Amino acid sequence: MSENTVTARLEGKTVLVIGRGSGIARAATLAARDAGARLVVAGRDRDSLASAYTGTGVRAETVDLTDERSIAELAGRLGEIDHIVSTASARARGTVDALDQETVRISFDTKVIGPILLAKHFKDRFRAGGSFTLFSGSSATRPTPGMLAVAATNGAADVVAKALAVELAPVRVNAVSPGTIDTGAYDALGEEKKAALFADRSARNPARRIGTAQDVAEAVLFAMTSTFLTGVSLAVDGGEPLV
Repeated sequence: MSENTVTARLEGKTVLVIGRGSGIARAATLAARDAGARLVVAGRDRDSLASAYTGTGVRAETVDLTDERSIAELAGRLGEIDHIVSTASARARGTVDALDQETVRISFDTKVIGPILLAKHFKDRFRAGGSFTLFSGSSATRPTPGMLAVAATNGAADVVAKALAVELAPVRVNAVSPGTIDTGAYDALGEEKKAALFADRSARNPARRIGTAQDVAEAVLFAMTSTFLTGVSLAVDGGEPLV
């Protein structure tokens, strides 16, 4: 799909992106804005989001995906909308012996139940041609030790996208499934360990590099604007699950 086609299909549309003011959420937000859409970003900390998007023309709102009332109130404030993108997640890494119920619950509340409730409260607010894009992840198809809860959450998100595509039709619903993306999420490893991890994965995956937030943002734009695409999970992972 050409850049001109994306712009034509997003020009003047209202897009809601739920997530942080950095990383993939920010890249998707600014890419949609640059394609002519009106952007609303929403998260728990509205002030932080507003500060992150100062001078961009992006409107900041408040929402907590673990609180249905918060979701309903956001829907009431926004009214009609064209596209929703939910990038929010809750960290749930750890081996099975280290996981606790609350960690797993919050992961599902944020990435699985939250999008279901978004669909519930926005289903009658989508304009013709609208879409809903939620996020999965490559661990759903290739889990590794320490990623049990993450893999389970991502697998559930993939199923939710398929089920919602049927229930919300003709609103299109898809998932985007990133692999190893350099968004700062790996910085906690320290420079040396992060570099070693990225070098190893770059050497083994078929794309021979690590993904970027922009790679994922382009997939989000495709999901929003490809009018015959629904009920699928778009893998943006460099082929990592293949090896």
